[in-house]
Amino acid sequence: MTAPEMIRNVAIVAHIDHGKTTLIDSIFRAAHTFRENARVAERVMDSRDLERERGITIKAKHCTVNWQGYRINIVDTPGHADFSGEVERVLSLVDSVILLVDAAEGPMPQTRYVLMRALRLGLRPIVVVNKVDRSHANPAQALDKTFDLFVELGATDEQCDFPVLYGSGLEGWLVEDLDAGADQDLEALFRTLVDYVPAPKANSEAPFLMQVSTLAWSDYLGQIGCGKILQGTLRKGDSLTQTRVRWTDPERSGHETLWSRPASCVHLFTTQGLDREEAEEAGAGDIVWFSGPDEISLGDLFSSPQLENPSLPPLDIEEPTVSMFFLVNTGPFAGKEGQAVTLRQLKARLERETKTDVALRVEDLGRPDGVKVSGRGELHLAILVEEMRREGMEFCVSRPEIITHRDDAGKLLEPVEELLIDVPEDYQGVVIQKLALRKGELLSMANSGTGLLRLEYRIPTRGLIGYRNEFLTDTRGLGVLTSRFVGYAPWFGEMTGRSRGSLVSLDGGLATSYSLENLQTRGTLFLSPGDPVYCGMVVGECSRPKDLPCNPAKRKQLTNHRSATKDAMIILDVPRKLNVDSALEWIGEDELVEVTPPSVRVRKIILDPTERKRAAMKAGAGTTEAEEDEE
Repeated sequence: MTAPEMIRNVAIVAHIDHGKTTLIDSIFRAAHTFRENARVAERVMDSRDLERERGITIKAKHCTVNWQGYRINIVDTPGHADFSGEVERVLSLVDSVILLVDAAEGPMPQTRYVLMRALRLGLRPIVVVNKVDRSHANPAQALDKTFDLFVELGATDEQCDFPVLYGSGLEGWLVEDLDAGADQDLEALFRTLVDYVPAPKANSEAPFLMQVSTLAWSDYLGQIGCGKILQGTLRKGDSLTQTRVRWTDPERSGHETLWSRPASCVHLFTTQGLDREEAEEAGAGDIVWFSGPDEISLGDLFSSPQLENPSLPPLDIEEPTVSMFFLVNTGPFAGKEGQAVTLRQLKARLERETKTDVALRVEDLGRPDGVKVSGRGELHLAILVEEMRREGMEFCVSRPEIITHRDDAGKLLEPVEELLIDVPEDYQGVVIQKLALRKGELLSMANSGTGLLRLEYRIPTRGLIGYRNEFLTDTRGLGVLTSRFVGYAPWFGEMTGRSRGSLVSLDGGLATSYSLENLQTRGTLFLSPGDPVYCGMVVGECSRPKDLPCNPAKRKQLTNHRSATKDAMIILDVPRKLNVDSALEWIGEDELVEVTPPSVRVRKIILDPTERKRAAMKAGAGTTEAEEDEE
């Protein structure tokens, strides 16, 4: 058990792709966490397949390194705004943060968000200007912008007096002065952590108390809670009191105890490197994992029975902004490609996800075919869909929709985001034009002098749904787009949706080259010859605004004058293969994404063309809530 004065708890926060996980790789090497002959993968903290494939951190990770007798607990946090719920809860575990800033890009939208959360908690950040070896790197300018951001966010004089390190997390070196020419290692970082990060304010002699800040799930142990021991000592097998607290009002000005009940610590774990190691006891100031209670929620208090009426404020978690329906697959191919296909299996999997993802909401609205799932953004929900798909599940999801609220006067409000775009000058026109149609308000425009323009927008969240892939196409993949949720604002009015219709199959079977050759002149295809199709399935994007019925399985009638050998001369364009992300961005309100382990398809909600036409005529007589508000 480590004494509190020898413990340092710190989180690494930054915008996406600013180098958090890569820096931790270098910290492991510098602290000799792994043996010399061990084979360690790059970005070792990103242990999930999707994290490695996409190059982003999805779940916050804990690790521990030892340096000169000090136990340094490090938390790697996600940089993408859709996973900021992971950032909010882990900041309660630490006593300081390492704020990484790219030397070329400077502070970005998520930099502002994570810094704001850290400053509100009274944490004193350490600033690391990373990637100083990049072309166009300007460490001095990046530092000046970072300091301006501190002042803008209302940092105290003490918080503004932050230490600064420069270097490269990839190369594994940080220095206090770029001109000093010091040793190219991480000695300066470890020394700064030990000298600047305060030791946990914890009393080892007081009765045990901790608050759960992170959740995990094990099929063998059940619910696992993680938190920092605020006082006392926790031992394996200890009897505990579990207390749940809640806010007493929407303004969160006060809190109250909801209930208390006995509990016990059955298993106790601490971290060493990346591994959880079972421990017999842990002391004040350390970060631990434990299991035992049947149900653990974020913000629950666990205390010694000798401690009377423990009370701490609940943890703040921002609410979801985007929702979609997860539905049982009712198409003709249902059950052919997936194993878990029932509503019971779907609900069980989503329920398990809510035990670890506090930013996710699952609502059973009484529908016999599915449930409503809400999250922090498109990517947040798309990652969940992809994970369930890879686990062998088969289901359908609807188009992402924003979550609206009404103010005290009854006025309709919608979520709004801060949008930051770096785009080559040649493509600024099309970007500005597209964002104007999506109700984006241009706040500022700056020329970096390198051929890139930085555009700052205020835009409703629904204006970004379906735009990211379109943006990459418009900028030939050279543009960079980042956004951050900033709050709610009055409804921005109606905006144009998808400008093109769908190619909808009228029949089932296998797609033929003969039919696809004719269809490719009418739009962009999503399938290849031999792919199975069914009635109501969307097989491509039409070049016209309205949907076009078609028969992709139609075969050529063979006669003496029409032979099968002529098919060899057919030349087809490469189809646009949809993945989960692109399908969710593309679909319309009357369509679903059919997700199975091997396939991602788009279909109409109503498969029968006659029933679909009748429903469209009936829906045309109604008005939306937003339209009523505008009237």
